[in-house]
Amino acid sequence: QVQLVESGGGLVQAGGSLRLSCAASGRTLSRYSMGWFRQAPGKEREFVAAIRWSVGTTRYSDSVKGRFTISRDNAKNTVYLQMNSLKPEDTAVYYCAADSLSRVLMTTRDSEYDYWGQGTQVTVSS
Repeated sequence: QVQLVESGGGLVQAGGSLRLSCAASGRTLSRYSMGWFRQAPGKEREFVAAIRWSVGTTRYSDSVKGRFTISRDNAKNTVYLQMNSLKPEDTAVYYCAADSLSRVLMTTRDSEYDYWGQGTQVTVSS
């Protein structure tokens, strides 16, 4: 079992920044990929970013590429999502997830992630 706890959400004005954290516990994550997803009201959950824990390679959705950065801290067993130049359309509940399969290409499908956090709200005002 892997437990994931997100933090760092909040209210920010358009153009501002936030950093989300996802603290992981329960198992070593060296073979996992970690992902961030988001879900806005009335919309389906969508992929935001992912990182392979062992080598640090990353993948982003087109909507956040160049504005968001995913990273991890091995010592703290924590994954981060640095969000810059935030837009009102970034408003959503953000979820951290863990994929236990060691895939060559990190998946963007939420159904293929095994463990999920409870989510943290991000609201961007215009």
